[in-house]
This record gives sequence, structure tokens and C-alpha cells, in this order.
Amino acid sequence: MAKAMTKSQIVAGVAEAAEISKKQAGAALEGLTKLAYKNAKNGFTVPGLGKLVLVNRKARMGRNPATGAEIKIPAKRVVKFRVAKACKDAILG
Repeated sequence: MAKAMTKSQIVAGVAEAAEISKKQAGAALEGLTKLAYKNAKNGFTVPGLGKLVLVNRKARMGRNPATGAEIKIPAKRVVKFRVAKACKDAILG
């Protein structure tokens, strides 16, 4: 199985594709990340890639795998990433 790209490889790829310096590409990615964190509660979409959304999970019963004892898992809010259809089509064919 191939290894995932590192941050420096991603920055280099973006810099090459956009014909900008690696420093500018790194700053652009940092800016996108900060913007995503700030606006995730309202739904943050990266066109062609997907969308960050907040989802409310209901309380449920779970099981401790070591002991088999049932435990109650409380309700909570989680962040999910929904992959865009264009992304699925490009990757899966």
C-alpha cells in the first residue's frame, strides 16, 4: 500500500501546479485550514472536494470489547467530511 503524501509534498505539488513559491503555497493551505476551522459550524465547502459539516449523534448503547459489558455512549456533536460527487467520480471512475 502506498504511503500518504506529507505536508511538504502537498505544498510542493500545489506550488508547482499554481506556479507560485512553496512559501506562498504553504500560506494558502494554512489560510484554507483556518477558514475551514472557523466556518465548519455553518458548513464549509471546498468545491470539487467535499464539505465539512457538524452532525449531532444520538445517545446509544455500546459494548466494552475487553469485558463485553454494555455501556451507555452519550450524545455528542461530531465533525464529518462529506465527499463531493465530482471527487468520487474522479477517484472511483
